[in-house]
Amino acid sequence: MNPFSSGTRLRDMIRAIRACKTAAEERAVIRKECAAIRASIDENDHDYRHRNLAKLMFIHMLGYPTHFGQMECLKLIASAGFPEKRIGYLGLMLLLDERQEVLMLVTNSLKQDLNHSNQYIVGLALCALGNICSAEMARDLAPEVERLLQFRDPNIRKKAALCSIRIIRKVPDLAENFVNPAASLLKEKHHGVMITGVQLCTELCKHSSEALEYFRKKSTEAMVKTLKDLVNSPYAPEYDIAGITDPFLHIRMLRFLRVLGQGDADASDCMNDILAQVATKTESNKNSGNAILYECVETIMSIEDSGGLRVLAINILGRFLSNRDNNIRYVALNMLMKAITVDAQAVQRHRTTILECVKDSDASIRKRALDLVYLLVNESNVKPLTKELIEFLEVADQEFKGDLTAKICSIVAKYSPEKIWYIDQMLKVLSEAGNFVKDEVWHALIVVISNASDLHGYTVRALYRAFQRSSEQQESLLRVAVWCTGEYGDMLVNNIGMLDIEDPIVVTESDAVDVAETAIKRIGSDLTTKAMGMIALLKLSSRFPSCSERINNSIVQYKGSLVLELQQRSIEFNSIIASHQKMRSVLVERMPVLDEATFIGKRAGSMTGSVSTSNAAAINLPNGVSKSSAPLVDLLDLSSDDVPVPSSSGGGFIQDLLGLDLSAAPEKSGSNPTPISGTDVLLDLLSIGTSPPAQSTASATDILSNQEKSPTSQLDGLSSLSSLSANKPSAAVSSPTIDLLGGLSPNLASADENGSVYPSIVAYESGSLRITFDFSKTAGSPQTTLILATFKNLSPNSYTNFIFQAAVPKFLQLHLDSASASTLPGSGNGSITQSLRVTNSQYGKKHLVMRLRIAYKVDDKDVLEEGQVSNFPRNL
Repeated sequence: MNPFSSGTRLRDMIRAIRACKTAAEERAVIRKECAAIRASIDENDHDYRHRNLAKLMFIHMLGYPTHFGQMECLKLIASAGFPEKRIGYLGLMLLLDERQEVLMLVTNSLKQDLNHSNQYIVGLALCALGNICSAEMARDLAPEVERLLQFRDPNIRKKAALCSIRIIRKVPDLAENFVNPAASLLKEKHHGVMITGVQLCTELCKHSSEALEYFRKKSTEAMVKTLKDLVNSPYAPEYDIAGITDPFLHIRMLRFLRVLGQGDADASDCMNDILAQVATKTESNKNSGNAILYECVETIMSIEDSGGLRVLAINILGRFLSNRDNNIRYVALNMLMKAITVDAQAVQRHRTTILECVKDSDASIRKRALDLVYLLVNESNVKPLTKELIEFLEVADQEFKGDLTAKICSIVAKYSPEKIWYIDQMLKVLSEAGNFVKDEVWHALIVVISNASDLHGYTVRALYRAFQRSSEQQESLLRVAVWCTGEYGDMLVNNIGMLDIEDPIVVTESDAVDVAETAIKRIGSDLTTKAMGMIALLKLSSRFPSCSERINNSIVQYKGSLVLELQQRSIEFNSIIASHQKMRSVLVERMPVLDEATFIGKRAGSMTGSVSTSNAAAINLPNGVSKSSAPLVDLLDLSSDDVPVPSSSGGGFIQDLLGLDLSAAPEKSGSNPTPISGTDVLLDLLSIGTSPPAQSTASATDILSNQEKSPTSQLDGLSSLSSLSANKPSAAVSSPTIDLLGGLSPNLASADENGSVYPSIVAYESGSLRITFDFSKTAGSPQTTLILATFKNLSPNSYTNFIFQAAVPKFLQLHLDSASASTLPGSGNGSITQSLRVTNSQYGKKHLVMRLRIAYKVDDKDVLEEGQVSNFPRNL
């Protein structure tokens, strides 16, 4: 006899499966058993049908397919006996769901069983219908279920109420049919029927506004009375849990009252007394009592209520925060976050307890408490709360410091009463968790420092003290200290701008230089920090002439650096210190005041450019200056015959920097003015000899036009004057005479060897995006084309996560540099640039062609655009 025949008992099959030592053995046992069950089904074996279905249910729970046994469920349901029907309905609920078409065949059997004389069979049908009812079945069987709500047996009424909930969820239009039967269930004495009746009434109110109004008028007072009787009921052993009579019914009734009272003042007034009684009489030393109190608090916070009851509810949540159970504390913090929008003053009274939760050992409680503290902060309590959070920052776990630091920085920026307090708190954060501070935070700090002219001396001294005490891990603190030392190093050494609250310190010029040298010599410093350190050294070489030789020796060490950014800066700065001392003091003047409103208001989107003639590196630093200081490119637009007159506030700075008399610039309205050519202006500006007019004019125009297109190089004064971007080389003057740094700039030109100039083209344009290409060639390499792609957003929405990709045929080689930014502002208010280098191996025979793909996000939705560029100039 086959041990896995249809006659095998369920327990024997389970024992055989559990004896398997590998998954392969288990699959083999299941496969044999399923084969035996299929054979039994084919033979239409009546005797073992219920046993086969029981085994199929166990196999289904193990995750194996059992669809071949679904019809067996229907056959057992159609049987006359209760044992067969029980197995059949159990299999129906387990093996099928409402989406399967075979379920339609069981509707008639369910209808017959709902009208069966045996109440246990009726109970089976109700249980199955409540679990797998579809919309079609709900419409067909709703009258039977509605009738059973009045059945003589309480267990059937209870099951009918639960089945009605499923029907209403599937077909809300049927809700009105159940209103009157459901209302009668609220008068039941049997707790099982009462709890399902309350649940059914709650569901009806959610799906039908008419039902909600009906229960508000007819059932609110009765419900309040029933709850009052339940609260004051004597000990009943069959319902008692931890000294509380039926807490499950308590909770369901409170939820029903919450639905009735929400948005209705009369209903809310009716239930105020009983809610206060529940809140004060319920013991909180057991979980059942805490569950009732939580529901009571949520009901109080949801209904239309006076402030007194809400204060009582928030005090209960305050007690929850002192509970040893982490789950209770967590739900209390969640509820307090909702309560703060209703009664912030009452929540403020528990501020001390909430702050203690921030220091809890449980990570979820810490995070939730920190979110709540953030909501509690206002102008009146920002100082003590910030002090507490910063003190905890000193001892917080490393994994929590990131969230804590972000919240502190946000609080300080949002509620700072004065700039000196803002600077002090940010220095404390940088000292304790500098590496957890995001770039835009210390960028904003630099902007605030730049605007606080009366605090420059105080800030640079405070940063110097913090730098002396800091460890090597505080990278952000080092960057801000280096920036301020480069800008205000003379104030540090001479104790300028002393405040009454600080003590004088003795700092020599050599000590100030040590700060900048630390940034470039420390092993852990990244490229941004080292670049900032080198610019700070250049500035200090002008402020401290006695240290000029030492500074130059430190800078020269990076002439052979493998990092192009450091090598370029080293060569340029060495040339400035050694050969251009007269120009140096003008080049390294203090930065103009940055536009604070622009930076602080839009920190996240405006931290990708570079700062003019500052010791802030051109990598990931603020990309704008105050509108009062016009950019160099705007003042020297050599592509036209006009030289714009600078603004009154910023013109003096630019004129001093360039030594240029702009007042003599001709205007178009004048009579036959002599135009100023780009070559003459630039050569006269730099006092560097002469060069052929046509070639030099084109080259100088290309220099400034390329800088105008690149936000990362537009305002980097040092790199702009050497025709080099802070991040990557741009087109420079081909003539060796126009060379600020002694022949160090690359020999690039915007025309080929025959003097051909390549016009810009619109490579791609859609309703929301325009891409333009500008071309140039490297001298001596006609097969290589340099392309500067400029992206303009024509829609009103900003694009984030902006990615540009390109593909070319095999005879072309393509290299893409990184883009200037990843966010493209809307309405044409800004642009992104990206450099491409294309090498044509069949130059002169085949022309350039390129496929484009642009991906970005708009309102958190991914957008992909594609196109082909085939209108390249033929001489490329």
